[in-house]
Formats: sequence, C-alpha cells, structure tokens
Amino acid sequence: MSVSVCRAGGERWSVAGAEFRVLADGSAVEGRWGVVQCSIAAGWTGPPQHIHRQHDESFFILTGTVRFTSGREELLAPPGSLVTAPIGVPHSFANADSRTPASFLCTVTPERYLGYFREVAALLPGPDGQLDPAEVLALMSRYATEPYRPD
Repeated sequence: MSVSVCRAGGERWSVAGAEFRVLADGSAVEGRWGVVQCSIAAGWTGPPQHIHRQHDESFFILTGTVRFTSGREELLAPPGSLVTAPIGVPHSFANADSRTPASFLCTVTPERYLGYFREVAALLPGPDGQLDPAEVLALMSRYATEPYRPD
C-alpha cells in the first residue's frame, strides 16, 4: 500500500486576486484528478463563464460565500457547500461578499487542467494591469475550454 501526503508548503501561485496552492498534483493517482486550495479576495469577480470539454470541476466551500453562475442561473454557496461543474456545463464563480475573502477546494478530473492555472499565472499583464484577452483565449483553447455567453 502506498499513500500520498500533501506537505504544508506545496506549489503556489497568484492570478488576478486569487491565490492557489496545489494539494494533489495527480501524480499519486496517475493523473486521474488534482486538488487545489483557492483563496479569493473580497469582491473578486472571477473568470467569465466558460465550458470545459475534457474535465469536470468540483468546488467545496471552506470560508465565505461563493457565487456560482451557470447560464442565467445563480447559486450562493456558503461554507460546507459542494458545487460540481460537469463537462459541458457553463459556469463561473466569484466572491459574493465585497468585504470578506472566501476560500474553497477545487478538484479537477483529470488533473491536466492544473496546467491551465499554472500557465495563466505566468501571463504578463499589459500596461492597464489586465491580461491580454487573446492570450487567455488561446490558453483556454489549449485546455479544451471555451468562453460561454448566455443568450
């Protein structure tokens, strides 16, 4: 029997108001899934809605309240909530509170999508402090993810 333990350190990076820490990089389970802990700043607006074509995501809320949007529907998820975004379902997430940070665990199945988080963190912002949308779209495409705009 072999088990894997995440040490207190772990790989970490920041992306536009979100802090990520890898808890499981998939190496212990042949890439079948990965887990990151994510902390988002108060009022963080999150990514635009998007659809994943090759992986599922689940979010377990640890602190704060996270707003999930799918199409035109919104869901407020307090601590202890588990929200799943299966392949093909449009979704986005944001901090629902303008005064309090939030945190959650995010699983990705398979773990390959952890590479997206790493690569987006390496993108350099332009003079306005924002990432180039064309670079972000190209990166999303490499990870079988596409933007979604509700009608």
